[in-house]
Amino acid sequence: MLGRIKVLFSAIALIVLMYSSHTLAEEKYTANECFENFSRGTLKFNQGLDKAIFKPIAKGYRALPVPIRTGTSNVVGNLRSLLTLSNNLLQGDLRGAGNTAGRFVINSTVGILGVFDPATHMGFAKKGKEDFGQTLGVWGADTGCYFVLPILGPTTTRDAVGLVGNVFIDPVYQLTHNTETDIIIGNDNLQEHNYYYYKGTDAVDFRSKNIESIDSLERNSIDFYASVKSLYLQNRAQKISNSMKSGKTQEDSDWEEIDNQ
Repeated sequence: MLGRIKVLFSAIALIVLMYSSHTLAEEKYTANECFENFSRGTLKFNQGLDKAIFKPIAKGYRALPVPIRTGTSNVVGNLRSLLTLSNNLLQGDLRGAGNTAGRFVINSTVGILGVFDPATHMGFAKKGKEDFGQTLGVWGADTGCYFVLPILGPTTTRDAVGLVGNVFIDPVYQLTHNTETDIIIGNDNLQEHNYYYYKGTDAVDFRSKNIESIDSLERNSIDFYASVKSLYLQNRAQKISNSMKSGKTQEDSDWEEIDNQ
């Protein structure tokens, strides 16, 4: 475990050193187009997979009663906030970290394991999600190349590194993949497969909220690939710019979450 963490943070240090001149600069809505043919083909593959598997599952999920869907969304959002907390701290956003930690504690206890959201009514506002790709952007790492990954969707060099980084700093991942934790606590809920249930549920919840939005984008775009790229880069740039402004992180809308989960 310690060895993997050392390798990760060595890579982080190298990235920050390479792009230190970019630190605290206003994030731009641009990225190099390095693998366009591959990315266009991958996007078509993802669209086919979505129509065959993910969209039907999302429609089935949407058929559930609203209270069940709301509670499920709250639970996965509460677990996801632990990754946001890690990134709040890495970005030096102590105010944001305090708010995130407060929300997690209140919703996990008073909110019955996150099913309900009493924290919002107690003055702990719901803020935007943070991930390690955003943290790298705040630290000054450049966007790099834009490309599309199978299943995972649009990303950039920086965000792809961020996906790996998320694994190491996500408390939920660490708790469910640490055999020592299983032995000490003896809790079946901390087994590896539960992490993937959580991530899968989060993805289905997101997809169900954006059925009409994605359909509209596909239907009205002259070049769907270009539209997805533009939307993704603008969304990520906006989030990083918000993260740079302490105390001004905005709440994520569902449509703004068209990026890697």
